[in-house]
Amino acid sequence: MPRAPKAAFVPDPEQMALWPEVSGNTLNGLGEATPRRPSPVYWHAPDATPHGHLQKYFYARNADAVGAAEARARRQAILDAPVADLAPEPVHRAPADWSEAVKRVAREAGAELVGIAPFRADYVFDGMAVPDWDWMVMIGVAMDHDTMMTAPSSPALNEIVDQYGRGTQVAKHLAGWLRGQGWDALGHGGPAAGPAVLIPAAIAAGLGELGKHGSLINAELGSCFRLAVTFTSVPLLADRPAEMAVDDFCAGCRVCSDACPPDAIHADKQQVRGVDKWYVDFDKCLPYFNEAMSCGICVAVCPWSRPGVGPRLLAKMARRRDKRKDAT
Repeated sequence: MPRAPKAAFVPDPEQMALWPEVSGNTLNGLGEATPRRPSPVYWHAPDATPHGHLQKYFYARNADAVGAAEARARRQAILDAPVADLAPEPVHRAPADWSEAVKRVAREAGAELVGIAPFRADYVFDGMAVPDWDWMVMIGVAMDHDTMMTAPSSPALNEIVDQYGRGTQVAKHLAGWLRGQGWDALGHGGPAAGPAVLIPAAIAAGLGELGKHGSLINAELGSCFRLAVTFTSVPLLADRPAEMAVDDFCAGCRVCSDACPPDAIHADKQQVRGVDKWYVDFDKCLPYFNEAMSCGICVAVCPWSRPGVGPRLLAKMARRRDKRKDAT
């Protein structure tokens, strides 16, 4: 169903009165030429970040959304569920066998996507101790595209909450399985931030490439999925990053930016902490997100997210890449 033309968004003065003096873009490192660890901005402990009052505003404003309390209770039950005790003696297998096993266990627990990336200290948020893990098993769980096309709405909000919960459940299940094998592990899913950013690790693990809307694009699911992670030091093998030519596609596509009510999606890549990347303007995106029962418009309207379309787009981009190679 085509979306109605977007109307100009004007933030609620009550929300903007809570806005801190520091820009979220500044905290994110927009315009910085030197690499550094990411700063906590949102989805951390509200009292520990400058934008924490806005996070409280979000939950208060959306507390009465139809089904939200039930969805959050389902997720909380998953968060509260215990994880298996650590077995005293570790099982020994070859890294290839462990890699195959963790992917099988994650998929059997409900993951649609699984990939393995080395843990890196520069993924860890600034100010937090660097955990002693070697690997990040990245997990993707699909969202229902038809439901997300209603965003922003109560059904879309609840779908996001439920899939964050499902991702957490898969990650904790895998962590419990590994602990039962004698290898320590920690499972984590959103939206609350864990010790490290997930998108860079998911890219390294081959789950997709970064799109103009600031989310991953996967060849099968597009951007209509949520991430979770299991940290561990069991011997594993790293997966290779995907090659999808998403940069070329996004450079010529305006679907997400045209659909974004607060016009938060940059048309060109920006320098962020020393890396040129697609970037969403935090100071424009967050006020709309907070007032609109979360959002998800950009990931839903992304052409890659339409069921069955991703593989055809992947083949199209591969043909373009081959033509360029032939021309040179």
